[in-house]
Amino acid sequence: MTTTHNLTINHNLTTNIVIAGVGGQGLVLTTKLICDAALKAGLDVKSNDVIGLSQRGGKVWGSIRIGPEVYSPNVPPRGADYLLALEPLEGLRYKGSLKTSGKIFMNSAVVPPVPVIAEKMPYPENIEEKLSAEFELVSLDANKKAVELGSVKIANTFLVGMLAKCLSVDKALGMTPFLTMSQKNLLI
Repeated sequence: MTTTHNLTINHNLTTNIVIAGVGGQGLVLTTKLICDAALKAGLDVKSNDVIGLSQRGGKVWGSIRIGPEVYSPNVPPRGADYLLALEPLEGLRYKGSLKTSGKIFMNSAVVPPVPVIAEKMPYPENIEEKLSAEFELVSLDANKKAVELGSVKIANTFLVGMLAKCLSVDKALGMTPFLTMSQKNLLI
């Protein structure tokens, strides 16, 4: 392990991240923030977002690969080191993308999908217990914390912060993307 530009990495490995959520939760901006921090650290980054169903209630997901040299944005099956679950059901849905040693950072605030709202299916119960039985899980109501600070629109920053700690991003570097974006883009 060596330290390059304030981000500790193993130069022989690529870090794979999957982000899963519901349309309207800010997945694209969250992906951009993570990628910008890694780029500022001098690392190679590839990402993609699948946002075709991004209307409120549609599932969305993206992947980020960070390393010394990355050739594809696609995380191999069961190859994700980290899952950022912006919503519990999406965490359950995308848990199969994780390695057995993977870690989940989850926003516990529920955003019911359209079939649940239409009463065509129940929302699954005990999601946290199911996920923590298989993986290391860190869960918090990021929406509630964000509202306490003034805007639900910053909820994902709590998950990004927890991920940054695992990636050993120093505080100054991790904040750089936030500071360089306009207030209009942050929607605060």
